[in-house]
Amino acid sequence: MNNENTWLQQQSLADQYAAHTRSLRGAVRQALVTRALLKHLPPAPQSILDIGGGNGRQAVALAAHGHHVIILDPDLDMFKRAVKAWKAAAPNAPVPGGSVDYRHGTGEEARERAGGGFNATLCHGVLMYVPDPEPLLNAMVSCTAPGGLVSVLGKNADALAMRPALEGNVEAALAVLDADSETGRLGVTSRAHRPADIQELLGYAGVDHLAWYGVRTFTDHLGDTAPGEDLDRWCELEWQAGSRTNYRAVARLFHLLGHRKQQS
Repeated sequence: MNNENTWLQQQSLADQYAAHTRSLRGAVRQALVTRALLKHLPPAPQSILDIGGGNGRQAVALAAHGHHVIILDPDLDMFKRAVKAWKAAAPNAPVPGGSVDYRHGTGEEARERAGGGFNATLCHGVLMYVPDPEPLLNAMVSCTAPGGLVSVLGKNADALAMRPALEGNVEAALAVLDADSETGRLGVTSRAHRPADIQELLGYAGVDHLAWYGVRTFTDHLGDTAPGEDLDRWCELEWQAGSRTNYRAVARLFHLLGHRKQQS
């Protein structure tokens, strides 16, 4: 019975996450992260490991630009969704020749499950669900080739009060003003981190800092609002704001990028 309940819970979370990716907030996140990656990735084809890649939205976007992406995730239902998404997207890919593959496992098992030498390793939206980010960051860096790109997306601890405050919930905003965790819209408690702290851990793991962007400075409090015809303009506004120090500081998510140090 316990196993059945766990499976049902995972199914529910997968459905909720899929719904989130179809919202304006989800679309903005996807567009901004993809834009930053395409800006900093070398030309396709590159080999990419997407740790915690879930339903494959990021993997599909990169594969559509000619890259070869392996998703590492412990949720088999998410992988089925990723395969379906890639089959639908591949015929219309702007750059042919990309691919999406899958490995089953957690981020901490990345080297064992997926191997090493990747031109880029991604870990987006996973840090908030692990008790200690350091083992996960060390594992992802170990999978990255020297000089390869390392990309981390996490929840910004300096901005937790922004969403409830903008929604008009002053008590909830006060409760998380100095917090490092919260219960989000998926009903799961998640952790937040300060970008400087994660940047420091990446430095210890052997990553030279490249850039950091804020993700969802203005649109995070809009709930499940669907994207409209002005999605491109919202994305442009969020991109411009997320590239500026003052605005990115209050964005819901932070996106850190770096290069693994070259071996001496």
